[in-house]
Amino acid sequence: MIAPATGALIKKLNGLAPRVALVLGSGLGSLVDAVENPVRIPYADLPGFPHSGVSGHAGEVVAGYLSGKPVLMLAGRSHYYEKGDASVMRPVIAALADLGIEMLILTNAAGSVRHDIAPGSVMLIDDHINYSGLNPLIGEPSDQRFVGMTTAYDQKLRDAIILAASEAGEKITSGVYMWFSGPSFETPAEIRMARTLGADAVGMSTVPEVILARFFGLRVAACSVVTNYGAGMTGAELSHEETKDIAPMGGARLQKIIRVLIREIG
Repeated sequence: MIAPATGALIKKLNGLAPRVALVLGSGLGSLVDAVENPVRIPYADLPGFPHSGVSGHAGEVVAGYLSGKPVLMLAGRSHYYEKGDASVMRPVIAALADLGIEMLILTNAAGSVRHDIAPGSVMLIDDHINYSGLNPLIGEPSDQRFVGMTTAYDQKLRDAIILAASEAGEKITSGVYMWFSGPSFETPAEIRMARTLGADAVGMSTVPEVILARFFGLRVAACSVVTNYGAGMTGAELSHEETKDIAPMGGARLQKIIRVLIREIG
């Protein structure tokens, strides 16, 4: 079944055929300004695309050229906590698959549960823990819903990101991301639990998109921009304002990595 937004996207892209798409989380929105010959399409103009109600998430598709390669960027995402729908990004991922996108690079803002991963760091996600217990494929009637997640995060893409970081002169670490539903931040006890269970960072997005991308056959990689230490690690209270203030620091590092990455894989 063709996604409702596919026809509108094809028409507006006017022959541009990117193989790589990016979802830009908090702190990465300015990357769209580096796109050459941009085509900007508000989510409101695309059937089925969600309208994000989170400050810092613009809500538009920006397509064009980055590092000389065609690319499509999703400036902003919708989250489960906005309306209680884990599958809110399904129409978006479905449309990307229809367009012929092969690789999806996801980015987010996250909290560190390790003292050696400081705010401003960039973490390549090796694996995730779906602590929320939610799944965007609940209700899917076909047997395709039984998606294997052993290699959810594509090894070749991860290797390419590590190489891109080296070429860009930026440090990158790797770790496990744990998805909490939000919108309230985690408690100190939950952060201690996350660390015990093997998580390195926590956040409120990305995991449903990874599951959906694998459902639609896309190769996936994801990076977190670390904006804060988890609850109880410093004694300070957490806030969304802190996320928005700190995200651009790590975001600038990740942008340099992404520019090199797109040049190599785009």
